[in-house]
Amino acid sequence: MPAGPVFSSTSRAPFACRAEASRGRRHGEPESTLRSAFQRDRDRVIHSTAFRRLQYKTQVFVYHEGDHYRTRLTHSIEVAQIARTIARALGVDEDLAEAVALAHDLGHTPFGHAGEDALNAAMAPYGGFDHNAQTLRILTRLEQRYAAFDGLNLTWEALEGVVKHNGPLTGANAAARHAGGLPAAITEYNVQHDLRLDTWPGLEAQTAALADDIAYNNHDIDDGLRAGLFTVKTLAAVPLAGPVFAEVAARHPGVEEGRLIGEAIRRLIDRMVTDLLAETRRRIDAVRPADADAVRAAGKPLVAFSDVLHGETQALRKFLFERMYRHERVTRSTDHAKRIVADLFSRFFAEPALLPADWAGRAIAAEEPRRARLVADYIAGMTDRFAITEYGRLFTMDDVTI
Repeated sequence: MPAGPVFSSTSRAPFACRAEASRGRRHGEPESTLRSAFQRDRDRVIHSTAFRRLQYKTQVFVYHEGDHYRTRLTHSIEVAQIARTIARALGVDEDLAEAVALAHDLGHTPFGHAGEDALNAAMAPYGGFDHNAQTLRILTRLEQRYAAFDGLNLTWEALEGVVKHNGPLTGANAAARHAGGLPAAITEYNVQHDLRLDTWPGLEAQTAALADDIAYNNHDIDDGLRAGLFTVKTLAAVPLAGPVFAEVAARHPGVEEGRLIGEAIRRLIDRMVTDLLAETRRRIDAVRPADADAVRAAGKPLVAFSDVLHGETQALRKFLFERMYRHERVTRSTDHAKRIVADLFSRFFAEPALLPADWAGRAIAAEEPRRARLVADYIAGMTDRFAITEYGRLFTMDDVTI
């Protein structure tokens, strides 16, 4: 058995995050001789309970509405595939990009953003609820697989990437959505393990963030068309998507709609990735970062779409918002989902003895803020189907059918 690691990142670009130069884990562990630190991060995410639960968590459609629609799990896998492709082309660490991509949605509640909105409203007196902060709680506290520590004990770079994949959380470049203050889970953890919240993350995390945009833009078109929420014809005037569908139809006249959709989505992903790589290389050439810390200190994202494609994706998002996310079929389902989450929170908070035994003891003994957070942790970890089952156990389902 060799004395040291058998892997090497010598072929990486100089500005890549380097596993052998990682800032390490909060809880020290021996290194593996077979896998880099970032490979171990990815593998720990894949083996986590929270990752498996994504199989039955809503992306747009609740799990029982059809077997072919995306779930949080299939979405995360698609994001990871795109992130790996981009990372490889840029010469940065594919394993770290994949780890961030696979972990980025672990903190989502059942029923997607509807569930998060309901839980955030219920938790308003106790600091609110934010899925990104919940992901950090899962990765550092709630997963309990290892004898020596809580959480998955991921590397500093992986945790930084997950927490900051959408940009800095403090300082001049902080995301506007945190203008009212950061979630306590992030600020409390950062005191113990400084993630440099005022900087952009490494290129691997930036890559995962844009891969997320590429994945959901395209699979929402796919799912929306297959669900009949809009048609190929109504896409004709939408920038980016319309011309690509027209191009496929012209090249393959008479092709059946399923193949038309599949071919167009394939080309849309390719065009978005190609544009991103060209713009990112342009930005890297302009900044010439010497290492990963220079990427963090650049003061702006280096992974980005061109201005033209960014504008086209914004128009596409507007179309999807109006034709899909606000569609009567979707809003009816999300309204019911919000009620389920809100009612579950109220009942468990008022009667914590109804929680499973390992949760009930802690909740009964806790002061109100701590009890509320425990109930939120329990509900956020539910899958769609388990939340529906629990609601049926505690309430009548007569008027909340999803």
